Amino acid sequence: MPELPEVETIARRLEAELVGKTIREADLRWSRTLATPSPRKFKEQIRGQKITNISRRAKYIVFRLSSFHLLIHLRMSGDLLLRNSTTEPAPHDRLILKLSGGKSLAFNDTRKFGRVWLTAQPEEVLGKLGPEPLDAGFTPEWLYHALHAKRRQLKPLLLDQTFLAGLGNIYTDEALHLARLHPLKLSDSVSIQQAQALHGAIQSVLREGIRRNGASIDWVYRGGEFQNYFRVYDREGKPCKTCGTKIERITVGQRGTHFCPNCQALK
Repeated sequence: MPELPEVETIARRLEAELVGKTIREADLRWSRTLATPSPRKFKEQIRGQKITNISRRAKYIVFRLSSFHLLIHLRMSGDLLLRNSTTEPAPHDRLILKLSGGKSLAFNDTRKFGRVWLTAQPEEVLGKLGPEPLDAGFTPEWLYHALHAKRRQLKPLLLDQTFLAGLGNIYTDEALHLARLHPLKLSDSVSIQQAQALHGAIQSVLREGIRRNGASIDWVYRGGEFQNYFRVYDREGKPCKTCGTKIERITVGQRGTHFCPNCQALK
């Protein structure tokens, strides 16, 4: 699943290409892609809407339109493809927006998990999300107190989008290794110094991921190179780049989790 850096990369690319264009019509090719409203109302409401801004919130791509917000979550295999309007639909296109200027934007999703919302109240969808880890409000002090307000293992807590928005399996493993924290460590046992290290590590790996246009691994996104710089993720049995110990893989909360047993000893 694409995480914050991959979604940010896509949003920036679309922002540069699509702002100012008008949506002429929508070709909804699989109705369950649409979370809200009904297919009939969606086609009526989105027709004639002008794209004024494209941004990201957590793992959502947010299109600000003339009168609505269009929210897209790519989930496991979704991708957004800009094409000429005369291009024939691809086999896994679920939604095609026909735009002014002879272009179309296709939401292609092989596994059908992605979802689309058209709403005048985006907070109804986004309101329960935690803070953005690259925003000014995400501070070491906030993180320390938020960790101590829970008693959960670090890995699943950091994956919880209501706790902190945008992290997924890759960047959580990378940040925990950089902070030298075991993925099973209980959140309320983290010291202020460890919270400071984790805060810095989260921001560091996310910024590096964005700088390298995300990671190209295990889904359809193929634009980035961060996978060439992984510290632990997908490196089971390979030497830790810090100490040389073999990277191990365990399952935490049904998610494959990579860590160095020496650098990230459970204390």
